[in-house]
Amino acid sequence: MSAPQGPPPMQLRPGQQPTPEQIAAMQRQLALEAQKHGMSVPEYVAKLKEQALAQQQAQMAAQQQAAAQQQQQQQQQQQQPINPGPPNPAGIAVANFLRNQDLKMRTCILNGQRKDMFKVKRALRALTSEAYTKARSKNPLLPEITDRASLENTFKLLPLSLLALRVTKVDPHEGHDHAPGAHKTKRVKGLWTVRIEQQQECREDLHFVWLYEGSQIKMKLYAVGALAIVFAIVMFPLWPMKMRLGVWYLSMGMLGLIGLFFAMAIFRLILFCVTMFVVPPGLWLYPNLFEDVGFFDSFRPLWGWQEEKKKGKKKSKSSSGSASAGATMAATTGQPPPASASVTSAEPMAAMTPVNRNLTPRVEEVEDE
Repeated sequence: MSAPQGPPPMQLRPGQQPTPEQIAAMQRQLALEAQKHGMSVPEYVAKLKEQALAQQQAQMAAQQQAAAQQQQQQQQQQQQPINPGPPNPAGIAVANFLRNQDLKMRTCILNGQRKDMFKVKRALRALTSEAYTKARSKNPLLPEITDRASLENTFKLLPLSLLALRVTKVDPHEGHDHAPGAHKTKRVKGLWTVRIEQQQECREDLHFVWLYEGSQIKMKLYAVGALAIVFAIVMFPLWPMKMRLGVWYLSMGMLGLIGLFFAMAIFRLILFCVTMFVVPPGLWLYPNLFEDVGFFDSFRPLWGWQEEKKKGKKKSKSSSGSASAGATMAATTGQPPPASASVTSAEPMAAMTPVNRNLTPRVEEVEDE
């Protein structure tokens, strides 16, 4: 015997009560359905209730099973390590552009290695600058930036490709059971010890560290050049005689230039010591020889006198002079001296009277790092 199916429900509007005619029709339809299944009306109603309860329990079990599966998937995702995938070409293009911009990067310590760290707001400024527009006209891989959402999505290409990740400052001795005052190291200004955060956000006050070092072609070329020079020096006995003779003359010429420089430095010092007593204040040969100037400017001018330090005039002489000038003006004109003349005479009185200083605390603005 097939399971009984309930009568089709009558169409009622929300909040509408069935009329007596509708109730009588429902009862007749229920009696007909019970008669079809060979049951009485109470038995048929009880059977319908059991079916409804079984369906409700089955729905609840399915919902619980789906929730358990979803929770298990979330736990598996949290336990799985972050495996770096192939970087996005657009992300690499953005990283190359930002590496060539002035982001005021600072050095930090990440896992015992020195890394370059920058602030998000400076990267966002670089992405909204005219330089990015010009670079995008040359490189079609750079994404187009039209609003704030596209700007943040462009920057998020860096953490998505593991080219740059958000970091926070940590204490290098955090979690260690050090005694009070033990293992204290002097903090180096501007050098942070940082760690990578799980939440990669895009707020302007956050710090990111570069994991992308750019193209390594120049470093490889430098390494090959250094290796070639080392091999050339090691294989010096196998060089042709002309090359070895040329290197010998070149080295002797360099040594001669170095010796000439030291001789000139000693001679100019002796010349200054002699002229300091004969014709003071003294004469310097090539006065800019050891100054922070260019190579040719170091030998210009040819000679120069020693500059004397200018001695400042004493305040007492200036104050007495101004006071006497004020008195002379008052005697000749019969008028009181001007305010500038009376200031010096009032200085001793001002020094004797106490001065109320404003000792309220002030907050100084510090330039952003």
